[in-house]
Amino acid sequence: MPVPPQRRAYLRALLLVLGGGALFALALLAVSTKTGIAAWDQPVHDWFVAQRSGSVTWLWESVTTLSSPTYLTIIGVVFAALWAVVRREIWRPGLLMAAMAFTVALSYVIKHLVARPRPPAADFMMGPDDAFSFPSGHTLGAAVFILSLGYLLLSRRSTTVRRTAVVIAAVVLIPAVAISRLYLGYHWLSDVCASVALAIAFLGLVMAVDTWQPLQKWSTAAQRRKAAQAPAP
Repeated sequence: MPVPPQRRAYLRALLLVLGGGALFALALLAVSTKTGIAAWDQPVHDWFVAQRSGSVTWLWESVTTLSSPTYLTIIGVVFAALWAVVRREIWRPGLLMAAMAFTVALSYVIKHLVARPRPPAADFMMGPDDAFSFPSGHTLGAAVFILSLGYLLLSRRSTTVRRTAVVIAAVVLIPAVAISRLYLGYHWLSDVCASVALAIAFLGLVMAVDTWQPLQKWSTAAQRRKAAQAPAP
């Protein structure tokens, strides 16, 4: 059986999975029934369109470009490779890459299952995009990357500086990506909210898998100690 700290880690992971999954289900229900948060989609879209200005458009275009699946994959692979080389470990950078890859695959599946149209193409500011709208792939990818990386950095050594940096990154960067998708006209409010909810559930999965890996080491070490202490036949 897991030791108590591992049980608490599994409980936290379960709460994140259930909580994030429930919020995602509520967003999906709202989209299918055009109620709840989905009722705000059109008003929020219209508001962002009315706020467009050349002085800030370049900023949101830069944010959405850097958080695109292509750029985010490049950033993630380079970061994970440097992490593996400098720290001489595979598990955490490998888990980060696995989470991002699974995110891309799941986002693609959900998009095609829900098949929700994007806002009007006339409002797009960076060219055409014929992909489905729900959920926001940019927001989901960025949120999973930031939350998973933050957890993996803090799970072995948690300092005040690290915790502060992770909180600031999550509070600033994730909303920035979501706002860029709304401002540029490619997503509805419910799309980006669903992506954040799904990222929270993903964080729980990452925590559970990461907790299981040390558990395997602990179990193997315990078995070896037991075998070493056993009397010779």
